[in-house]
Amino acid sequence: MASEGQQKFPPQKQQAQPGKQHAMDPTPQFTSPDYNPANKLQGKVALVTGGDSGIGRAVCYCFALEGAIVAFTYVKGQEDKDAKDTIEMIKKATKSSAVKDPLAIPADLGFDENCKRVVDEVVKAYGRIDILINNAAEQYKSSSVEDIDEERLLRVFRTNIFSYFFTTRHALKHMKEGSSIINTTSVNAYKGNAKLLDYTSTKGAIVAFTRGLALQLANKGIRVNGVAPGPIWTPLIPASFDEEETASFGSQVPMKRAGQPIEVAPSYVFLACNADSSYITGQVLHPNGGTVVNA
Repeated sequence: MASEGQQKFPPQKQQAQPGKQHAMDPTPQFTSPDYNPANKLQGKVALVTGGDSGIGRAVCYCFALEGAIVAFTYVKGQEDKDAKDTIEMIKKATKSSAVKDPLAIPADLGFDENCKRVVDEVVKAYGRIDILINNAAEQYKSSSVEDIDEERLLRVFRTNIFSYFFTTRHALKHMKEGSSIINTTSVNAYKGNAKLLDYTSTKGAIVAFTRGLALQLANKGIRVNGVAPGPIWTPLIPASFDEEETASFGSQVPMKRAGQPIEVAPSYVFLACNADSSYITGQVLHPNGGTVVNA
C-alpha cells in the first residue's frame, strides 16, 4: 500500500458500469503479505454479491484464506473476465482439498426473482448459507438533482438497496443461529456527496436497513452489521469519474490517499467471525482513511 502523501493514479476512464478490474492501472490490491489467516471461517458457506472485483474480490479471497466456501455474483458480459480471474484466485487461496469449489453466478440483482435464483443455486451447491455479504453497487456522477430521472433513480436503487432486501429475504430461509449478514454502505452515507446524490441516498438506506434488520434478527441469533468504506481504489472509480478526478482520487482524506480493497476486507472477516464479534450487531465499521464520522 502507498504511504501517506505519495499517491497519484494514472489518468484513466472506463465507459461502462460497474467497471473492469483487469483494465485498471494500477490493478487494485486484493492480497497482502501482512495478512495472516487463522481459520476463522473454517467450513462456513459465504455468498458475496458483486464479488468479482474491488472490495468484493478481496472479501472472497480473505474468506477463502480463512477456510470458507465462497460463492459470488457478477454482471454477465461486463464482468466475465474478472469473475473468471476471481474463481482462480479463490481456488489458489483454498488450502484444503476438502473445501468445495467456489461458485460464480451471473445475475442482475435488482430483481427479486434473480436474487432468489442466486440463493437457490448456492443452497443447491452447498446446502446452506452462513454468511451473506450484500455488496453489489453502481454509481453515476451528476451535479444536480434535476439530472436524475426516474429510470436512473430506479436503476441505482434496484442494484444498491433493493438487491439487499431481495437477497436477504431469500437467504434467511437457509441461515441458522450464528449466521452473519454484512452490508456494504459508504462514508458518503455519513458525510454526504453532492455529485453522487442517488448513490449516497442508497447508502444511507443501507445503514438504516442494517440497524433495523439487526433488531429484527437478534432473537434468532443472526448478527447484522455494515462496513462503510471511504475512497477505495475499485473499478467503480474509473467507471464513474473523469480522468482528472480519477488521478487524484482519495487525496482529500487525512491519510492523503485512496485505500486498497485488501485494507477493507479484514473488516468483513472480523464481522463474519463469531469468535471475534459475537457481541456486535447493528453496527458499522469505518475503514475510510481517517474521516471522522458519527457512527
